[in-house]
Amino acid sequence: MWRYARISLIIAVLCGLQGCGNTVSPGQRGLRWYPLTEGLTTETLKSGFYWRAPWNDVYVYDVRLQSYTEMVDALSSDDLLVKLKAAIIMRPVAEEVYFLAQEIGPDFYPRVVRPELLAAVRSVVSNYPMVAVPEMSAEIASKVQAVVVEKLKGRHLEVHSVALADIELAKIVLEAVERKQAKEQEKEQKEFELVIAEKEAEIARRRARGEGDAIRIRSEGEAEGLKIRALGQAKAQETITKTLTPEYLRYKLYDSPNAKMVLLPDNLRVPILINPDQERGAKAIPESLMHADQDVAGRGR
Repeated sequence: MWRYARISLIIAVLCGLQGCGNTVSPGQRGLRWYPLTEGLTTETLKSGFYWRAPWNDVYVYDVRLQSYTEMVDALSSDDLLVKLKAAIIMRPVAEEVYFLAQEIGPDFYPRVVRPELLAAVRSVVSNYPMVAVPEMSAEIASKVQAVVVEKLKGRHLEVHSVALADIELAKIVLEAVERKQAKEQEKEQKEFELVIAEKEAEIARRRARGEGDAIRIRSEGEAEGLKIRALGQAKAQETITKTLTPEYLRYKLYDSPNAKMVLLPDNLRVPILINPDQERGAKAIPESLMHADQDVAGRGR
């Protein structure tokens, strides 16, 4: 029986000792609380185990970076609803935990940070049209962070960053934007096709102009050749004409081995048939040769 009593006493003592101490973990800071005497002490406790009386306490603050996320409904500059997720990463300033506990307390985020974050997001988004919010989210987040840092100045809190994500736009506006983009793409396609058609027409015009120039040059060359050939023939004819005198023609007539001399009376104007049996048909001697022969015969007499 005494054995069970001792075990119970040891357990009670251990439980009592467990309630007479607090552990401050790494990344935390602690403040002693003496409700019967001095109250909250200014000394900041770092990581470790600290004994205390059962009626005293140790308040622990996490000074590591912590992330808080909020869904925000904001109106854009064109009075359209934009839903987005705002995330802020922050922490208490380790050396100012005492003042944070005195002025705000451990619930600093819902009491101070959250209202300022929501107000900053709504204020900054109201300066942008709805369709520009997604692509300008980085710029908007940077401005929101600047506003929150300014609002929390002197509140013993350090803001590391602010980010915006999961931006949702009004469905009716999204459909209008999609239709507008489709029209713009169609317009760009038609403009592109028009440019291509103009280029092809210009190529065809230049090709036709080149072919026309080639034909013109070839025609001019041929005409020039014909002109030169005609001038040469004209000069040749002129030279030949100058040398074909009646005396020269008579000489060539008599000089030919095929020439025949026929003596005719003067003023005989009748057709003359030469070798009618050797030819298929009778051939009349040209009047000019006839007169030439008559002239020659007359001289012979």
